Amino acid sequence: MATAALPATAPLVSVRWKFVATIFFGSFLLFLVQPMIARMALPRLGGAPTVWNSAMLVYQALLLLGYSYAHWLTRQSPSKQRLIHLLAFAIAGVMLPIGLISGTPGASANSFLWVPWLLIMSIGPLFFVVSAQAPIIQSWYAKCGLGDPYPLYAASNFGSFAGLLAYPFVVEPLLSVANQRMLWSAGYVLLALLCGYCSFHLPKARTDGAVEAVPPARSKMIRWALQAAVPSGLVLSTTLQLTTDIVAVPLLWVLPLGLYLLSFSIAFAASRGVADVMGRAAPFTLLITACAAMANAMDYALPIAGLILLNLLAVSVALHSALYDQRPAASQLTYFYLAMSAGGVAGGIFCALLAPLLFDSTYENVVLLTAAAFLLKNEPLWEKVGRYWQRQSRGRLFAIAAGILLLSALGPIFSAAGHRNLGFTYLLIAIGVATVGNRLLFATTATALLLFMGGWEKIALSAQPGMMTRSYFGIYSIHTSQPGRRSLAHGTTMHGIQLTGSPQREVTPTSYYAPRSGIGLAMRSTERLFGPGARIGVVGLGTGTLACYATAKQSWTFYEIDPAVADIARDPKRFTFLSRCMPNARIEIGDARLTLGRSRRGSADLLTIDAFSSDSVPMHLLTREAFQAYADHLRSGGLLMVHISNRYLELEPVIAGAAKDGGWSAMARKYYPTDAEKDHAASASLWIALSRDPETVRRLVEGSGEEWRLLNEKTGFQPWTDDRGSLLGLIHWGG
Repeated sequence: MATAALPATAPLVSVRWKFVATIFFGSFLLFLVQPMIARMALPRLGGAPTVWNSAMLVYQALLLLGYSYAHWLTRQSPSKQRLIHLLAFAIAGVMLPIGLISGTPGASANSFLWVPWLLIMSIGPLFFVVSAQAPIIQSWYAKCGLGDPYPLYAASNFGSFAGLLAYPFVVEPLLSVANQRMLWSAGYVLLALLCGYCSFHLPKARTDGAVEAVPPARSKMIRWALQAAVPSGLVLSTTLQLTTDIVAVPLLWVLPLGLYLLSFSIAFAASRGVADVMGRAAPFTLLITACAAMANAMDYALPIAGLILLNLLAVSVALHSALYDQRPAASQLTYFYLAMSAGGVAGGIFCALLAPLLFDSTYENVVLLTAAAFLLKNEPLWEKVGRYWQRQSRGRLFAIAAGILLLSALGPIFSAAGHRNLGFTYLLIAIGVATVGNRLLFATTATALLLFMGGWEKIALSAQPGMMTRSYFGIYSIHTSQPGRRSLAHGTTMHGIQLTGSPQREVTPTSYYAPRSGIGLAMRSTERLFGPGARIGVVGLGTGTLACYATAKQSWTFYEIDPAVADIARDPKRFTFLSRCMPNARIEIGDARLTLGRSRRGSADLLTIDAFSSDSVPMHLLTREAFQAYADHLRSGGLLMVHISNRYLELEPVIAGAAKDGGWSAMARKYYPTDAEKDHAASASLWIALSRDPETVRRLVEGSGEEWRLLNEKTGFQPWTDDRGSLLGLIHWGG
């Protein structure tokens, strides 16, 4: 397509940089708005996965609509493009300052309907217009005769990368939500001005003879979509695998997503050196990662995590570089990005919505790594070997592939013998190296390594009824490897342990809930503090361990966000705390803050909050407004027990700040079990006891006969509110 050149007097370099700045800044705003809206919505919508899956679908749909709009707009005359796009900015700008419209879902509201309506009405027009700017600016760049528009996509994704890092590390810690709204709104106005500037460099009229661009072949668009879908899915499956099987660290999700965005910047850069090196390395990083991705190797968690992240970057760069190599002429640019966007949506839907329904473990990672192995460029290392594979018939290649898979089936045999045969591992790696250049055999070898190095064991565990359960919250596994114990794990986080072997052992409170733990002391003091008919609420069901502290006249209610956890706790074939101690337990499913907010005021004597032991801390349960909701739920003189044991976060200053801010008396119980107690599956724990009545805390502490202490405060720490709070200053960076 012919493009108009700028007037000779125009400072060409300056104009180019303004286009680059515009596309960078638009993508920066796009990645800033998503976590910001999540932060605003969390107190109102809660943390249920149906909420955030609905939100993801809204964002993906708006992104596709934005790219479709860009595709339509760039087919119009330059004057119409300028007028329509600036008008779209102005119409969407009526929604400023950005924020959520008023309204709260009722108890029976369907989140798949209510959440999209809320988000579309709140930010839909703004998100739609901003999402369209990347392909529009690239198209205008080409029409202005400024050069190849595709390297601008590198700037776009670098802007996304900057926005991704800016929110958790700069914006959220430093600014209240109210100030974040104003900052983003000012950014939107600036983006509109930048787009306006770019639009006035468009030629006055079409210079291409008004000829409509010929659409690319459908097969080509499908290939573009597939090559975009695999990295898009892989970033989600990698994040889940890291947090489920390897190490559950707060903010870990930033790394895979950041590397994914960075891969676009590398792959679409004008300089091809780094992209070429990573593309050649990708088959080998994939083979080595296949050795570790499914293996149970907690002793090497950090090296394995690093290897998996390196592979994500290498594979994403390789596949995105293939897209760059296949990029069409500028006249077909919007077709190209529309196909890529559709592929990205497909990958996200597969991992976020379909995989939890189809699989009970992280098997989507196997599917995506295999797909990546098949799609990689795969040039043979040795010309003779490449020619050898080319000479083989299709039937012979399939027979060789079947033989490679048969080799992987020996994995469980060696594992049962108590060791992994390194010789077979090296053999499979060697086969993988030799098959580089043949898509079928290389992908088969990668799959064989994944199966041999732990995949078959996971499949065997999945085959045992009830041992693996998956929901939209994650993956739960039941372990019986320790004699006399049965445990429930959510990824790498322990959710409960039950002793087995006798009825007495089965009703013994264990782990964080042992008799001398903070909650154990509180539960054994309920009759002394509140009488025989105490009303008790427990946020976080786990295996139902606390139910075995219940007495006959007490009234208990459990609040659990994940229905899968409730099913596990109720099933006597898996855990018997509930069936033996409270067979008719009342369990309310839903986000605790929302369900407590709908309950009757003053309806509990003791309320336990146990939702902070994993990497994903629900911040909206630790704000000033949340503690006010707890106070409303408790009767006068009621007791609040908060469990804050966490491997990676120091949450005590948050509780101390909330206690001081809300007028709570508070004491901490740090429990270290004796060797004898460890034999009964007791675990170290940190519980905080709080009450608006100091006498309640005093009676608990003095009557327990155990050591309690005052809370550790953090100098200058401001209590979290729904408007402001950040995990950043609370992370144990040393692990």
